[in-house]
Amino acid sequence: MIHLDTKKLGRLEKTGHRITGNKRDHVCCVGWEVLHLAIDDHSRLAYTEVLIDEKKATTTDFLERALAWFTEHGVSTARVMTDNGVSYRSKPFGAALAVRGIRHVFTKPYTPRTNGKAERFVQTALREWAYAHAYNHSSERTDQLARWNHFYNHHRQHSAIGFCPPISRIPMNNVSNLNT
Repeated sequence: MIHLDTKKLGRLEKTGHRITGNKRDHVCCVGWEVLHLAIDDHSRLAYTEVLIDEKKATTTDFLERALAWFTEHGVSTARVMTDNGVSYRSKPFGAALAVRGIRHVFTKPYTPRTNGKAERFVQTALREWAYAHAYNHSSERTDQLARWNHFYNHHRQHSAIGFCPPISRIPMNNVSNLNT
């Protein structure tokens, strides 16, 4: 099962007052970016992208790229779990799952803990990537996502899987494809 979720991130144009301590460095009305994430229930292997919105077309395109990425890495997907967001309930999203024979599972409304692996990943990503450094611009933060995601998948220990990285739970015949 793959868990999908999103997290809105404030767009950055410069280092703000929370980092510099100078109230004159306040940045207003810059907008939002959205972290889209997919995490495998068994291995905790994660696929992420920062995109411009969370509309149905964007979310469906992300789903297709995520499923292809997981397939390349030896993860077969029988179910996808999402919250009850409009884009996840859209016809294009449902059709993308149906064409692949993947069952769509929805979380219980207003119960984020139902999708706990995705929610926990969001907390980790915010702490260790999005807010870990004083980025000067959103593009810097986005550029660091691939590096952090590689660290998360290949090197970061997870207590829930015996203090091993997610990649360790992928069958050995697929591990050689992941070292790039």
